[in-house]
Amino acid sequence: MTPSDSPRVNPLSSHLAAMARNNAWSNLRLYRACLTLTDEAFAERRVSFFPSLQLTLNHILLVDRYYFDALIGGGAGLTIFDNELPYPRAADLWDAQARSDQQLLAFCESLTDDDLQREVQIDRGPPVGVQREKIGSVLPHVFVHQIHHRGQVHAMLSGTAAAPPQLDEFFLAADAPLRVAELSDLDKMR
Repeated sequence: MTPSDSPRVNPLSSHLAAMARNNAWSNLRLYRACLTLTDEAFAERRVSFFPSLQLTLNHILLVDRYYFDALIGGGAGLTIFDNELPYPRAADLWDAQARSDQQLLAFCESLTDDDLQREVQIDRGPPVGVQREKIGSVLPHVFVHQIHHRGQVHAMLSGTAAAPPQLDEFFLAADAPLRVAELSDLDKMR
């Protein structure tokens, strides 16, 4: 078979789907640590931009919802932030984050490279207003945002009874045997 005969591969869209899966996996690991904490320890004031595990993880979820809403043209926009603490308890927040992660993963798995060029509208509020961005630009921002704040949560966990989980483990085929159980758990959530 010559290169021109081979089926078209969607490397960028496939990469974004892999990032969404890695995102869900990292959240699973992080929440498993957080779920061992008491509600009080979860909400306890700590040193970070959002000064608690509770506030930081709620922020991650709200921003995920905000951008996902824009990606699907949902129209909720900034109203998503009307309640900045929708889930005070880690268990309830995990349920919501897991659902959000699965929605994002399904969305990413449905994309082709052509879809990544499609523009979506994002209501940024005053003074920016509504901006137009390509799906292929929005998704990497969502993943970087999650990584950034998960790092803050990881650091805050160091001051608790819960051991911070490994979040930068290789997500490569050769390492698959090391993560069979966790990836199976992710698949069960779908």
